Amino acid sequence: MLSKLFKKSKLQIFAPINGEIIPLDQVPDPVFSQKMLGEGVAIMPKKGSIHAPIDGTVILVSDTKHAIGLRSSDGTEILIHIGLETVSLKGNGFTVLVKAGDAVSVGQSLIEVDWDYISEHAKSIITPIVITNSAERNVKCEVAKEGIMGETVLMTISTK
Repeated sequence: MLSKLFKKSKLQIFAPINGEIIPLDQVPDPVFSQKMLGEGVAIMPKKGSIHAPIDGTVILVSDTKHAIGLRSSDGTEILIHIGLETVSLKGNGFTVLVKAGDAVSVGQSLIEVDWDYISEHAKSIITPIVITNSAERNVKCEVAKEGIMGETVLMTISTK
């Protein structure tokens, strides 16, 4: 009974888009593959919008619209970085549907993406999903090969 009282709660991070799940160390960008921003996974998208992978709050929308930061109620911070070297697109190809401070729910659409434009003008459409405060968390990456938006659990997070 006491073990249930003191059991650490776990946060599930769902796929924000449909696509192939790729280990972060296989992302062709050292900032992500060397986990400089934190632990996580990546998805090779199969089209569609970026959706909220958690219930939480938007804490950052980059000026160039290619990245969004979210915080869960337990303090876990998630960065979704759409494509590689997409900052150079200066917001072209992205339509942001939320702003910093907005509460979001799993599955809620956050950013519409023109994948054809991104494919043509950026290095890659691979989309890293990173726990930016993973040093303070236990992050367990799941081993599914295919992600289904709002259904597939990508990571399970618990506090240390």
